[in-house]
Amino acid sequence: MTKDLIIHKESGSVSLSLLEDGKLMELHEQKLNDQYQVGDIYLGTVKRLMPSLNAAFVEIGHPKDAFLHYTDLSPKFRSVAEFTKTVMKGGLKAPGLEGFRILPDIQKGGKIDKTLSKKQHLLVQVLKEPISTKGPRLTCEITIPGHTLVLLPFTEVITVSKKITSAAERDRLKKLMISIKPANFGVILRTAAQGRGVAELHEELLGLVEKWEKMKANMRTASLPARVLTEIDKTNSFLRDAVSGHFNKIVVDDKDLYKNIQEYVKRISPDSAKSVILHSGKKQHVHEAYDVKRQIKAAFSKTPTMPSGAYLVIEPTEAMHVIDVNSGPKNKKFDQEESALSVNMEAAEEIARQLRLRDLGGLIIIDFIDMRNRDNKTKLHRAMKEYMAKDRAQHTLLPLSRFGLMQITRQRVKPEVRINTSEQCPACNGSGKVAPSILIADDIERNLEHLLEHTTTKKLRLVTHPYVKAFLDQGLIGSSWKWYFKHGRRVKIEDDPDFAFNQYKFFDQMDEEIRV
Repeated sequence: MTKDLIIHKESGSVSLSLLEDGKLMELHEQKLNDQYQVGDIYLGTVKRLMPSLNAAFVEIGHPKDAFLHYTDLSPKFRSVAEFTKTVMKGGLKAPGLEGFRILPDIQKGGKIDKTLSKKQHLLVQVLKEPISTKGPRLTCEITIPGHTLVLLPFTEVITVSKKITSAAERDRLKKLMISIKPANFGVILRTAAQGRGVAELHEELLGLVEKWEKMKANMRTASLPARVLTEIDKTNSFLRDAVSGHFNKIVVDDKDLYKNIQEYVKRISPDSAKSVILHSGKKQHVHEAYDVKRQIKAAFSKTPTMPSGAYLVIEPTEAMHVIDVNSGPKNKKFDQEESALSVNMEAAEEIARQLRLRDLGGLIIIDFIDMRNRDNKTKLHRAMKEYMAKDRAQHTLLPLSRFGLMQITRQRVKPEVRINTSEQCPACNGSGKVAPSILIADDIERNLEHLLEHTTTKKLRLVTHPYVKAFLDQGLIGSSWKWYFKHGRRVKIEDDPDFAFNQYKFFDQMDEEIRV
């Protein structure tokens, strides 16, 4: 499978399109003045405690107070709270967490009003972006992610990604990390750490600890509420999480952004640096050159269609997304069960793509075409799991219910991607109404008289919509002959089905358009 990343910059935003074997799979957009990105760390103040929700609302500078549930406080919350208080008073001048005593964990099923107090200052990290009318969602489980490592303060735990399956490699990475990690910090070794040497891992670890020191320095001088450590921009964070040496091309259409990305990729994955390409854009827009524009138009409609003619109907509601699978009129298989399985399997692949592409989150209900065979239901469930395995968002899917419904929960950390693919009708300009044919004919005749008065062209050609041509040609003597008898010059009438209803053009004998 080939993977291409197409990056397009325009005034005020950057869009990232991930293609797998030429097929659009993910679409991300970042406004250049975006705030409250997932991963940003803030110093906030508790505004309200909500015992009924076992949660608190925290002021971090967003118009809506951010939401912090007890389960997001982190087992190490006592250590986080003590660290925050100490640093804000000017303490902990030593690097890292040297000399800091890690406190006991909080109770798993505790109460928010017994743990937090109103106006308490908190070190929090954005877990989810503001969505709809809700403010950001927060966590006190602070992490500082890198390409191969994730730094975890207030713990000594070292964990290795489950995707690294070799027991020997897992053991090697753990032993290596024990020898280089600073005190009171834990580490998650990501999949990209596989095969890396001690020098590479140590270099990135020092960079993450440096970010921690920068955060501490910002905490001492901050005026609350304040952002004390910001996540790198979405472009680089996407590359950090996605680049693992397997991109065929990373195409960028902006020179400054190209240099920035090339340097970043060279730093996190030197083998991938050659894959970064600058698109000149002189002849063709980058989205058109890689067929992104057409795929966006096709994929973001309410009823995306599949190659067989089957289609989906995607309906968002307040609490969930509902997806209906329809076989369409082109299905030629006579066996009902075989036909249902074929359509459902094709739909499963497209649904997995749509979830990634639109970034649909929360509860998703899929109404597949009914199947009676239990083995076919199991086969569909297994296929759906395989298609969803590429999805980096956390998700859970259940087998088909008795009614042929499949339930999926998918992590939502930002608003879903919504693109309006409809275009304004050129005939009615969005009004839903067009002028009657007789008035269009009058308009044509007025412009024709103006042309005949101001040009010496002997032969004129009029191109219109087929319906308008039929109207002009009706009767024993069509408009062409009427105009000939009236003005003494021949006007040939032709139709073009691509023309809008009220669109028409005049051409001279050299086939050059005459502007009226």
